[in-house]
Amino acid sequence: MPWSWAAALVALLVCAPLAALAGWALSGDTAHWAHLGRHVLPQAALNTGALLAGVGALTAFLGVGCAWLVSAYDFRGRRLLSWALLLPLAMPSYILAYAYLDLLHPIGPVQGALRALLGYDSPRQFRLPDLRSLPGAIFVLGCALYPYVYLSTRALFMTQAANVLEAARTLGAGGWGVFWRVALPMARPALAVGVSLALLETLNDIGASEFLGVQTLTVSVYTTWVTRSDLAGAAQIALAMLAGVLVLILLERRGRRRQRYAATQRPRPMQPRRLHGARAWLACGLGATPVLLGFVAPVLYLLWETQKRLHLAGGVSTQLWSAARNTVGVAAAATLATLACGLVVAWAARRVRESARGGALAWGPRAASLGYAIPGTVLAIGLLTPLTLFDDALDYLGLSTGQILMGSMTALVIAYVIRFLAIAAGSIEAGLARIPPSLEQAARLLGESAGGVLRRVHLPLLRPALATAALLVFVDAMKELPATLLLRPMNFDTLATWLYAEAARGTYEEGAIAALGIVAAGLLPVILLARAQAGPRLSSPPPAPAPGPKRLSSHPVHHHDRPA
Repeated sequence: MPWSWAAALVALLVCAPLAALAGWALSGDTAHWAHLGRHVLPQAALNTGALLAGVGALTAFLGVGCAWLVSAYDFRGRRLLSWALLLPLAMPSYILAYAYLDLLHPIGPVQGALRALLGYDSPRQFRLPDLRSLPGAIFVLGCALYPYVYLSTRALFMTQAANVLEAARTLGAGGWGVFWRVALPMARPALAVGVSLALLETLNDIGASEFLGVQTLTVSVYTTWVTRSDLAGAAQIALAMLAGVLVLILLERRGRRRQRYAATQRPRPMQPRRLHGARAWLACGLGATPVLLGFVAPVLYLLWETQKRLHLAGGVSTQLWSAARNTVGVAAAATLATLACGLVVAWAARRVRESARGGALAWGPRAASLGYAIPGTVLAIGLLTPLTLFDDALDYLGLSTGQILMGSMTALVIAYVIRFLAIAAGSIEAGLARIPPSLEQAARLLGESAGGVLRRVHLPLLRPALATAALLVFVDAMKELPATLLLRPMNFDTLATWLYAEAARGTYEEGAIAALGIVAAGLLPVILLARAQAGPRLSSPPPAPAPGPKRLSSHPVHHHDRPA
């Protein structure tokens, strides 16, 4: 059971901030709760609820629509579009808001071009609605987060049985009826997962909401702690946020608990319908619109602003280089620590399943993966007490003369490990599931212990899964803004916090370089996902062979697994 005990310790690390958060919230007197209940929580909760509803609806519309478009229809550019629709995953929501604030400014390039086209001379004569609003935040977050829904629903559309859809058409259902009454209900589990992930990212967002002037619960936590120095009040708001997260998770699981899908044999996948002429061009244009809004337009803006900054200043400032080094250093340290903890959790979960007698320790691997559902601001507040207690204990024992965890990069690493542990553990568990049990059984028969089997058999076979997990964790750590803002040491900037500060000052040219670096790093996991999504069914089906005598092939047949 040593692996189960190790996983339990990791789970305690994840759960400690939640217990500390409850303690801070309860430490505030009733006047705190009354003030928050009258002046802060109602408006912040209303804004957060409206933002979640709008982002959920927009991401579902864009994600499901694009997934069905590239799965059910074949047209020129479909192969390129099927992976290009993932590109907004490389664009953090706060960078998208940062870019659109300048692009759609009343004296910016978009509105200036529209006024010139319509014959107006001044913003007083014609101007678009202000992006700094709740609808503006819904638009920005929806364009950034719809790939979560697209990725999950497209994977399910690609595996739906063709005979079910053909039966619906035989019974008189048209194209819309087949989608609405057959394909979409069967894709509800994937839709629920994708929308839930998008909503969790919306709750975690602080940069886009603050840039666009929407007072959400996350922004309220940040301003209550940093601006008003009211830690108890911030903890109380964070506890309310955590309750909202739990409600989202429970609703998602309740919506899928009675749904069962089974197939008695491997189904024949549906074949996309070929489009020609105007319909093909229309389909390509509709599919390309989210990519243009969520990736192409902001990237072109960042490139333009970057070359302006480099031309005027003659290079990159030393402070920005320092922020880049800090970003890479803390992300690399967090990646190594997260992989180690994820390996412990995944291996312990495997051992518990094999032994079927985990007992009280069986909860460890499951609880260790809860961190991804905790918003960064909530996690930062919850970590204050455990980190401070650890530093105080070292001082009491005479092992330290200062703050070892708090006020150092170590606090950021711990926050990143808790936040992204689910990513590493999930990827490693998926890799372990692909290793045949017979290999482990053979090693155990030869006298290897469980640790020796992991070291000499599984780790070499887990290299692809470990590399994937490392890439995803590294890029997510580079992009993380809320926890970094609240836990970073003094005079310590990352690319994300540098961009946040430049946007607050309105110096868009300075922040464009940092934003471009984050986007460039974010492209790596997107390319990885695009390769995983690619398959032989991305193009039109090959023509049927001419009738003739059947001949057995001497080449082996390889069955390619589809992403779930």
